[in-house]
Order: sequence, then structure tokens, then C-alpha cells
Amino acid sequence: MTAILDTDEIRRRATALGQWFHNINLRGVPTAPDHFLGDYPAIKWRGFAEAIPQDLTGRSVLDIGCNGGFYSLEMKRRGASRVLGIDSDEGYLAQARFAAEVSGLDIEFRKLSVYDVGTLGEKFDLVLFMGVLYHLRHPLLALDLIHEHVARDCLVFQSMQRGAGTAAPVQEDYDFWDTAEFDRPDWPKLHFIEHRYAHDETNWWVPNRACVEAMLRSAGFAVTAHPELEVYICRRVAAPAGAEAAYPARERRE
Repeated sequence: MTAILDTDEIRRRATALGQWFHNINLRGVPTAPDHFLGDYPAIKWRGFAEAIPQDLTGRSVLDIGCNGGFYSLEMKRRGASRVLGIDSDEGYLAQARFAAEVSGLDIEFRKLSVYDVGTLGEKFDLVLFMGVLYHLRHPLLALDLIHEHVARDCLVFQSMQRGAGTAAPVQEDYDFWDTAEFDRPDWPKLHFIEHRYAHDETNWWVPNRACVEAMLRSAGFAVTAHPELEVYICRRVAAPAGAEAAYPARERRE
């Protein structure tokens, strides 16, 4: 049985794990009380928590880019039978494991890239892909791999967005000489960051709203709810023909 840690020991160990991006309340000890976004990600969670089933009994959850484990903890608190959090950063994984230990929750955490989700060999009822897309060199590939290998039904997606907050209807085709569309603010745009944004060299891409929704559709995810400015609840559907053409030799598993 894991020993119950007192407040001072929790604070000492949390501090020793370095700077936290997730502010998690560990039995009265906040891990990032001075976060520049406030009580983050709890403040974000409150905006879409009602869109996630309150009872996840019997369901499996994959938290991609789990960071310090905030969302993994919330999914387990809702009764999910299996929660797996993956991240490519060992520091964040150590924080997540500690948060789960203090919270008394049985959650598995593994070091794994989103590009390697196919090695898991299983699909999950609920996949969380929160705050990851803009850190990736190959964002659409990541969505394709999630669709192909790990999403059984529901995807909860979140990304930082910049640019127009509107999304115009997209036509099936455009004439080669029709260039005016590209100048519209509500045209799907994925802004490339060559160096840094917000002092972070891992911020590579920032989409506008139209781009987020177009990328989700292109990867085979139908948006069923948009409960928060940056959050989308999606249902896995068949990938469009264009996505299949990108992987001509792959085995289709619908």
C-alpha cells in the first residue's frame, strides 16, 4: 500500500519534479499556482466538462500528450476502466505519475510519441488530443494515425487558434485561376512558426478555426459538438478518399 504523504512532503516532491504546466490540486497543494493562464487547465476543463459523459464506467481512454496528467485524472475520476496517458517528455510523465499516486488513482503512463500510436495495438472508446497539434511538425499525419490506429469512437480535440474565428462553407472544388479565396480570413489557414511563439520553440503551427474543422473532417472526424472556443467533440467516421490516397498500401480497418 502506498504511504499517505503529508502536505509538506507533497509540496517538496512536486517542487523537485520541476516546473509544472498543469496546475493540479494535490490534496491542497497546487502544482502551478502562478500559471500565466490562471488555474490552467481547470479553467479550460470547466468550459467543456459537461460535454464528456459523467459516467465512463467500462470505457477506455487514451490521453495523447498527457503532460502533468490533469485530464487523465479527470477521466479516471469519472470511472473509466482503463486510462492510458502518453507523452514524449519524461519530465511530464514523472509529474503525471506523481499526481496519480497522490490522488490514489490507477492510471498507466508511457513514453510514446503520437506518431507511434500504432504500436499500442488497441483502440480506445475515448481519445483526448488536447494541446498537442500545434507542437507537431506533421500535424495532419498525427490526426490520420489517431484515426487509423487508436480512435474507436470519440475524439476530444483542442488546439490553440489564431486568426479568424469564423469558418465559411468549403466547396468541393475550385478553379485553378480562383485565387481570391486564399485571401479570405475565414479560409482554412495553418500558420507556420519558423522560430518561436510565446518563447516556445516547439510551437510549429497555429491554425484558425476553419483550418481546425477542415483538418478534423479530412482525417475522418465529424464534429458533433463545439462546447468551448478551442474544443471539439468528434465522432470517428470513414476517412475521405483523399486521406486514403495518402496511404495507398495500408490495410483499411473500418
